Amino acid sequence: MIETIVGALDAFLLLLRPAVFVAGAVAAVAAGTSWAARTRRLSPFSPLARLTREKVDPWLIAPMERRLVRAGGTPVSAPWWALAAVVLGGLLLISAVQFLRDQIVMMAYASRSGAGLLAVLVKWTFSILRIALFARVIASWVGGGPYSKWWRWSYVLTEWFLAPLRTVIPTIGMIDITVLVAYFGLGILESLVVGVLLR
Repeated sequence: MIETIVGALDAFLLLLRPAVFVAGAVAAVAAGTSWAARTRRLSPFSPLARLTREKVDPWLIAPMERRLVRAGGTPVSAPWWALAAVVLGGLLLISAVQFLRDQIVMMAYASRSGAGLLAVLVKWTFSILRIALFARVIASWVGGGPYSKWWRWSYVLTEWFLAPLRTVIPTIGMIDITVLVAYFGLGILESLVVGVLLR
């Protein structure tokens, strides 16, 4: 059963990687054409610009443009933000499927012993904490805070160990390196705990 699931995920990944590459290439051409038409580097009345406005902009560029305008951005940069969303979305999808496949394989091997299963649960816990740290960094870039409905979870999961670290680790100028230290510290602690469990 596990071999069948892993085989299906491997086959899906084999198809997904080139599909994401093609989607990124198509999005890059569409974003470049839309940007060229918006900045008048390409005549907005040319057949290519009209085709882009009619077929591509409504489903790829327009949703990003609405979000950018609401956030105070300029509509001209919407094609490049849309391209970034397609590329990052594709990479995240590949990473998520690969992660799921790896976790299924790890659980299959770990289920043969109780300590192995406990080690997998410990790894998952530390992975979630590292993802929350990464989310906090992204939140600081996009203006998210501890009371934002999108980012609150990352603060709840990490503030309990970041707050004591901040009292010990000094900032470097205006840069708070506490998150970086915590990220690597979690990796070291995870290795120690898993090593003890599997000994």
